[in-house]
Amino acid sequence: MAVTIEKVSGDTELREVAALAGIIWHECFTDIISSGQIDYMVGKFQSYEAMIKQLTEQHYSYFAVRENEELCGYIGVKPENDDRFFLSKLYLRSDKRGRGIASLMLEKVFSEAKQCGKKKVYLTVNKHNDRAIAVYKKTGFVITDEVVTDIGSGYVMDDYILEYKL
Repeated sequence: MAVTIEKVSGDTELREVAALAGIIWHECFTDIISSGQIDYMVGKFQSYEAMIKQLTEQHYSYFAVRENEELCGYIGVKPENDDRFFLSKLYLRSDKRGRGIASLMLEKVFSEAKQCGKKKVYLTVNKHNDRAIAVYKKTGFVITDEVVTDIGSGYVMDDYILEYKL
């Protein structure tokens, strides 16, 4: 297993990551939220257009995760103006889960956060995403809060906030 995690460079690669986002979201969230909400959230937060805006206006960085040169996951992160580093997106195709790749992805996030001089990594996760919550807790994240966010069109995100101290 040769896994690489490299910063997304170029329009073509960003489009490839955005296309993968749609696939992963439909694999991952069908038992948690409606297909209408999945489509809405992919368009609003995971589409190519959304990613461009995040990169150019919100100081995000994206990383492509490849196993044997095949794109299988991605990471989206953003340094905050305080001592925190926001892990916005960490997604891996279902056929690649349970093989240690997510751990490598989290190591990359922690490394990036440290390079930015941050002391904490935080994220939001759907309260019903038991698999992701278990992975994060096993890694050392703790639940620090919960939040319900109105994202428009009658949809909300009902999340826990988790934090990891570097």
